[in-house]
Amino acid sequence: MNISIVILNWNGKKLLEQFLPSVISHSKEATIYVADNASTDDSIDFVSTKYPAVKIIRNKENGGYAKGYNDALKDLKEDVFCLLNSDVEVCEGWLNPVIETFNTSTNTAIVQPKLLDYKRKNYFEYAGGAGGFIDKYGYPYCRGRIFNTIEEDLGQYDDIAEIFWASGACMFIRREVFFDLNGFDERFFAHMEEIDFCWRAKNASYHIKCVPESKVYHVGGATLSNTNPKKTFLNFRNSLFALTKNAKGQLFFILLVRLLLDGVAGIKFLLNFKPTHTFAVINAHFSFYKHLGYLLKYRKSNPNRVNYYQRKSIVFDYFVNKKTIYKSL
Repeated sequence: MNISIVILNWNGKKLLEQFLPSVISHSKEATIYVADNASTDDSIDFVSTKYPAVKIIRNKENGGYAKGYNDALKDLKEDVFCLLNSDVEVCEGWLNPVIETFNTSTNTAIVQPKLLDYKRKNYFEYAGGAGGFIDKYGYPYCRGRIFNTIEEDLGQYDDIAEIFWASGACMFIRREVFFDLNGFDERFFAHMEEIDFCWRAKNASYHIKCVPESKVYHVGGATLSNTNPKKTFLNFRNSLFALTKNAKGQLFFILLVRLLLDGVAGIKFLLNFKPTHTFAVINAHFSFYKHLGYLLKYRKSNPNRVNYYQRKSIVFDYFVNKKTIYKSL
């Protein structure tokens, strides 16, 4: 099985200096690519000079995560794509459990390793923990992370598990599945495009697994911080995008509840003296309405949908029932 590791870069020389050496050192089984999203720094000159064995893909524009990877992967021939953030440190032998899973589980289309925090290495990392799930109203959570509660890794999620979504910080995808699903939806630009992709994979009857024997350490927020209103905008809008495209059930009522919950979140931002984030939520809704025609057209043309949630409302579980860790759900 051939694997390509594709690191998407945008003005990320410092991250490449710090994290690319671990990828090169521990990934002898793979071909490594850096896909550049039209950077204006000298990151690509650095890679070409310092690590000439690393292959360079030059995208013509900064299309974010979604278009960046769509453009980067279109001509690659390896059996499995590993999409790896530039702020991830990998471990010795990290590829072997993933390769074994793909070889022994032919209907497994997507794999995620255990994602740990680079700064607190005995804790899970926000972006994916030990695999992701979603509630009825489109709110994501993970084994090891619900909202802002991050669990310590005590081996409680060391089993190979079927999950609903894999983190875009480090996800392995079979080549034929990526193209069968037409890659990422470029309207997302960045954030939650991997959840939409995994949701579409689930609706197409593919399996997604977390293989925790493989582990990586993720900085998180290196490109766009949680304090940035643009991230709030993308997360709220793209969650509505994914929900509308993919959710099984009475969409009107699901969206109505979700929009009301978003309104509560917007008020909470305001009360916490974060008015720019309140406006980000409002702008996310307007952008959602602007794209509603496309979203409904996609939904109509793709009628196969699976039961997608284990919990009706992770918001209620977390804030009302005080269930703050995955195993308490």
